[in-house]
Amino acid sequence: MAKLQWWQGAVIYQIYPRSFQDSNHDGIGDIPGIIAELDYIKGLGVDAIWVSPFFKSPMKDFGYDISDYRDIDPLFGTLADFDELIDKAHQRDIKIIIDQVLSHTSDQHAWFSESRVDKTNDKADWYVWADAKPDGTAPNNWLSIFGGPAWQWEPRRKQYYLHNFLTEQPDLNFHNPDVRQHVLDNVEFWLKKGVDGFRLDAINFCYHDAQLRDNPAKPVDKRQGRGFSEDNPYAFQYHYYNNTQPENLAFMAEIRALLDRYPGTVSLGEISSEDSLATMAEYTQGGNKLHMGYSFELLTKDYSAAYIRQTVQGLEKQMTEGWPCWAFSNHDVERVASRWAKNGVRSDAQVKMLTALLGSLRGSVCMYQGEELGLTEADVAFEDLQDPYGITFWPNFKGRDGCRTPHPWQHNAEFAGFSTQKPWLPVAKQHLSNSVDLQNADLNSCLNRYREFLHWRKNHQALIVGDIEFIDTPEPLLAFWRSTGDDTILCCFNLSEQSASLDLTTVSLTELADVSHHSGQLVKNQLNLPPFGCYFAKKHD
Repeated sequence: MAKLQWWQGAVIYQIYPRSFQDSNHDGIGDIPGIIAELDYIKGLGVDAIWVSPFFKSPMKDFGYDISDYRDIDPLFGTLADFDELIDKAHQRDIKIIIDQVLSHTSDQHAWFSESRVDKTNDKADWYVWADAKPDGTAPNNWLSIFGGPAWQWEPRRKQYYLHNFLTEQPDLNFHNPDVRQHVLDNVEFWLKKGVDGFRLDAINFCYHDAQLRDNPAKPVDKRQGRGFSEDNPYAFQYHYYNNTQPENLAFMAEIRALLDRYPGTVSLGEISSEDSLATMAEYTQGGNKLHMGYSFELLTKDYSAAYIRQTVQGLEKQMTEGWPCWAFSNHDVERVASRWAKNGVRSDAQVKMLTALLGSLRGSVCMYQGEELGLTEADVAFEDLQDPYGITFWPNFKGRDGCRTPHPWQHNAEFAGFSTQKPWLPVAKQHLSNSVDLQNADLNSCLNRYREFLHWRKNHQALIVGDIEFIDTPEPLLAFWRSTGDDTILCCFNLSEQSASLDLTTVSLTELADVSHHSGQLVKNQLNLPPFGCYFAKKHD
């Protein structure tokens, strides 16, 4: 392998700024709040932080609807605050990755305000506009992920515009070269400010089928989605034409060419397609597209050793040149401590095991704020919901607010030390017992074990950049080798709440005793793992 880059095998800590730390006591987290907690972040042992959108926005989708790509929304601070964040993070050897939402803007963006007026203005072709069918209905059958048709009528133009997400998030027309150039110019604005990379939101949605062909129907037994539920009409179609178009590959190359002019920067593409693993491989191959791919494949309710092995091996088989990035939680899905809880009961042992498992897979790792505390999904009452996605699909789907509630810093503070004012989402009462202050004082807490594991991981190059080879094991055991050069490490995990054992007669091992996550015992070549146990050992000849 060529000289390794900082992001290969890195642990990236995702911060959802609205909910991390509120510095000005308005109930909404902000950039100065992140700055105030940089020592906490550094202490976790992570390599970088990915900050979810903080750009100027009407906040219809809480920052993923951008009205100005080059400014900070006053809710989060100022450009000077952001400069300070980069400076102080870099002083601590923490890299900064920021979201870029390129496929669509807010309907309050100046480009759209001009584009929607008529068919002859300078921005007339900057968004996806189409005439109605003769009967006045939408141009085709494309649907929005957030519910209903993906087309909205604009009376001034007497045309429909495309929105793959909210009505207030019109899609840009990437078939227009002026659009592509202006989008790249906006990306470069942040590169000049010193960011270390970008997490590219819904990056396979940039292009649409220029012929506007209908998506074919999907049979009932095939309606499994990633990022949406089976009762969402979006699941009723194969999304062959409203995203993941062949033209997008050339745009990935343009993004890469721009980043290559800023050595050490990285692109991480969020990909959700009909075959996300294949698209991740395609978007990262050749050394001239994205550096890393990120998908929802391990952000589902599927939880078994077979499923995790099948997913990782499936990507390994296809991604021969790119670099994977894995996650168990993020700001769009139910927290893993609830989603994968056995019998619906959160377990400290399982939380610790999942930290070790995620950190042992080949690739880079994204860990979401609160994952280090083992936070469960919060139960947000309907009257407190903010997420338009959840409001639309209530009560079958309660939206994304349950994983976005404020970070609990102090168990006995009114708003858990997040703010002195009522937060934008309620603090979850069940999170108070998992607060930072309580876990700091408990050497065996999820937080302290998280720190210990990430710091221990840094001492084992095989776990950071080594190859991965799975071992045949029965459920609920997952086991694999990570190897680089002469260093080969066995990683074993019990995914269940029952004890399990594994015969290791055919291998010669030396237990890695310096890892606090050890909870297994090797007795006469039989590995005994307690519920949610894990075990690491070095192979020797």
